[in-house]
Amino acid sequence: MNMKLRKSWHGRSEYDKIRTGICIGAALLIAAVLTGKLAWQRGLLAEEHVQEVQEEMARQVLRFHVRANSDSAEDQALKMQVKEAALEWMEREMPQGGGLEGTRKWLEENAGKLETVAEETLRRSGNDDCAAVEFAREYFPEKTYGDVTFPQGIYEACIVKIGDAKGQNWWCCLYPNLCFTDAVHAVVPEKEKRELREVLSEDEYEMITAFSNFRIKWFFFGDREGKKK
Repeated sequence: MNMKLRKSWHGRSEYDKIRTGICIGAALLIAAVLTGKLAWQRGLLAEEHVQEVQEEMARQVLRFHVRANSDSAEDQALKMQVKEAALEWMEREMPQGGGLEGTRKWLEENAGKLETVAEETLRRSGNDDCAAVEFAREYFPEKTYGDVTFPQGIYEACIVKIGDAKGQNWWCCLYPNLCFTDAVHAVVPEKEKRELREVLSEDEYEMITAFSNFRIKWFFFGDREGKKK
């Protein structure tokens, strides 16, 4: 009798252990699902905010592009020659302090002269391609200029198209002005960064100067900071 009683209690103990293990496993699974859902929701929130900030920032900047005829070594070299000539001409002729509207208006009024500068540069190199200047709102992938990163999105741009314009392009931010900064260097000078900070909001400036950190911050703190606005 005592032996049967001990076996009964022993069996119940094993059953309780199994049941407890199942309950713990189920609780861990539910916790993992809820955590994953929360992370997914926070990820969506961060991505949505990045997109909102990019769209707002895009309304504050004007990009400048020189698009090569093709990706051949010759056409890419010509692109860089046209870029240098165009920047030299703009730095000499374009009035400063006109803001976004003033910069856009001046470029529109002088688009013909910019085309002439580009074509004269091509002719001096023995190339007979035509050059055309157009203003467009286009989708551009994420681009880094020095230590400043512009996220992917739709931007307004002044584009110098060489020939068929099927090659890779050179680009810079014409307003706020980064075009006359040497993009080969790893760090954009503080003067140009101050100009960016004056034009862009805190979020916009932080996004382009610390893009990864901006995403991480909004992943963890987006809800709380969003309520402050």
